[in-house]
Order: sequence, then structure tokens, then C-alpha cells
Amino acid sequence: MTKQADFKRRVRERMAKTGESYATARSHLLAGQRQPAPAGPVGDWMAEALHVSNGDATDLPGTGIARRVVFWRDVLHEGPVPAVGPEELRRIRAAFIIGAGADDRGEARAMFAERDRTLEENRDGEYVLWFEADLYDQLQIIQILARLAELRVPAERITLICIGEHPGIARFGGLGQLTAEQLRELPATKACARLTPAALELATRAWAAFRAPTPAGLGAIAAVRSPELRFLGEAFDRLSREYPATRDGLSLTERRVLAAVADGAPDAGTAFVRAAARETRPYLGDDWCFAMMDRMARAPVPLLDADPAGEPVDRDTRLRLTGTGARVLAGRADHVTLNGLDRWIGGVHLRGRHVRWRWDDGTETVVGPADGD
Repeated sequence: MTKQADFKRRVRERMAKTGESYATARSHLLAGQRQPAPAGPVGDWMAEALHVSNGDATDLPGTGIARRVVFWRDVLHEGPVPAVGPEELRRIRAAFIIGAGADDRGEARAMFAERDRTLEENRDGEYVLWFEADLYDQLQIIQILARLAELRVPAERITLICIGEHPGIARFGGLGQLTAEQLRELPATKACARLTPAALELATRAWAAFRAPTPAGLGAIAAVRSPELRFLGEAFDRLSREYPATRDGLSLTERRVLAAVADGAPDAGTAFVRAAARETRPYLGDDWCFAMMDRMARAPVPLLDADPAGEPVDRDTRLRLTGTGARVLAGRADHVTLNGLDRWIGGVHLRGRHVRWRWDDGTETVVGPADGD
């Protein structure tokens, strides 16, 4: 963690001196430590391909088989992702990320534009996608694949490397845990697959279902079992469980946070770690989780008591369950009915004290008024 933070600081320093984008400055700093591409046909085409991954914690440049890398930085499970054109979506996503305080330098819109332009300019070439099994990554995968389908990139020119585990790592957290040598070995494993038109079609359907103004299409994607997009179904199941539950008005993440505090987690950092440990595939960053805790502490009828009061929740904030929080956690009160909701899940805007869509634990589906909710 310290090493990564130091490297990011040096990237920022270079950006300030040269005016380069983050991606360009980072690639220059990494240039001296890149490995040569493996000899032979596989190394040759892969080195020339455009590589796309979820973030710069993954040392793809260091592998020597990824000369051009685009990092797809967007937390799509948070904030609005409506069914609009690429330019308007960039504007909406950048505004949300800046408004949420996740981009205090206002770089998101330019970063998204550069990312999308690079993806489009490579339309006559090969693509290699490096991603993980969790919800964060699966949403990025379908966004990228849906866009490549729009650009009429043939499926056979897209290679997906996607893993949910790695030998020797008891609780796999992501590609960023792997060394350059371990990353370089992945193309020769079963985690690597050339895509088919069926995979592109599924990704396009999933992206449309995610961005639709109702959650009607989520269940069909959650039920899919694809040999190429192996983790997409379980990711959509996890996404669906972020809808407020019929029994208590809590999302699964909110319930796990409250349960961690009820079980003795003394502070927000500990509550985050314990809640994340219950995830099959952790996907939520700590800052976004702290923002969720903050909303529960500042609600009209608070579920959490945060100390120091009035300060934004951070890692060291001391937390205690309120009486209302205990009743909601026990299913004796409803968070949405008490406090209302204003949250986007993809293209669905959940707002008010009587939201149309809820997660039903009994049927394990999102239900609405037509389902008797």
C-alpha cells in the first residue's frame, strides 16, 4: 500500500511538471522497469494489442506483454448510469464522482474522454481485457464489451482474462496482488479466452438491463451461466441485493455494516473490514462504504451514532448502533419508510419513502408493485 501510494505521488509530480495525463505520466515512469515481450506469435500479437484493466494497481506494463494500457476507472455500482449516449454518460458519471468527493481535482471527465477515445481508435486492432470476478469489474466488462459491439469489433479480436482466485492466495482480492511474472502467466491458463459473438450479445443485453429505468431485466442476467462471462450471473445477483429489502428497507451492504457494529466493531474501519469479509467477492471500496455509514448516521432517524458527531465518517470514526438501528436490523422497523431513499442503481432511481422496487429474500428476486410489494 505504501509503495503504491509513493508511486502515485511520483506520477502526480510528473504530471505537474509536464502537463501529461495520468496514464501518460505513469507509462513513462514504468518504462524503465518493463520486461521484454515473450518471443513467439502469442507474445507478438498480445504486445501489440490494447490492454484494458480496472486500475493501475495491476502492473500490466511491467509484464512486457502490454505496451498500451487503458485503466477503466469508474465505480459503476454507485450513482446514476442511465441509458444515454457515450458523451452524456461521461458527463453524468464525472459529475457524480466529483460531487461525491472522489475526484477533488476534477479530472474524471477528461480521463473518461481519453479512455473512450483510445478504445475507439483501436477498433481495427486486438483487445485484451484483464478483470476480476467481483461486481465492480463485471460492470466494467459489460460496459466495455457493449461499446466494442457498437464499434463492430469482431468478437474473435477480443480476449478476456478474468479470474476469481489464484493458486497460493487464500482470499484473492484482485489482480493487483499478483506480480508481473504471475500476470504474465495468465494468458496460458484457462482464465484466458477468446470471446464469441454470443458473449458480446450477452454483455450488450446485460449492459442494457443494468441501465434500464426499471430492474425488470436483472433476474434474467443473474440466471445466466456463460462459459466466457463466467462471473456475470453472480455479479448481477449481488447487484440485485443492493435494492432495499422488503423486511427492513436495508441493502445487503447496509445490513452487514449494521451487523458488524452490533457485533462489537468499535470504529468505521473495523466495521468495513468485517462487512467486506462476509462478501464472497469483495467489491466495495472503503471510502464508498464510509459514505454509506455517514448517510445512516445523518439520516432523519439515525441508525448509527458516529463520534465525533457532525464530522464525515472516516476510518477512525467511532460507531454505535442507535435504538432505531437495532430495531431495523432486527426487522422490526423499515429504514426506507423512516428515512426515505435517494439512490441510483444503474438506470433505476430509488427515491422517497415508498420506493417501487424491493429485494425479496423469500423469492430472491427484485419485486415491484405488480408482484404485490
